[in-house]
Amino acid sequence: MSEATLARFEPLVGSRFTLRLDDAAELPAELIDARAGRSAAPGGRQPFSLTFAASPEPALPQRIYRLEHPQLDAMDIFLVPVGRTATGLQYEAVFN
Repeated sequence: MSEATLARFEPLVGSRFTLRLDDAAELPAELIDARAGRSAAPGGRQPFSLTFAASPEPALPQRIYRLEHPQLDAMDIFLVPVGRTATGLQYEAVFN
């Protein structure tokens, strides 16, 4: 997870990621926001959150998903559904 930093994700806002649902199924998701969290504890990493937009179906439950992007190594992240829009669902991942 050393690759999971706000600076690494900020340039990727607006790009497409792939969420692996299982060995065969996947869901495209767009990174729509990368935001700094509250200040880190001394010597700690800067907390941040990522918000993804995806189609309304399938509606994903909160759990760990494999996240893939051509410019990053694949990583497992915990996603939580946080909202519904006219075009789909939004999911958030928080890194502390």
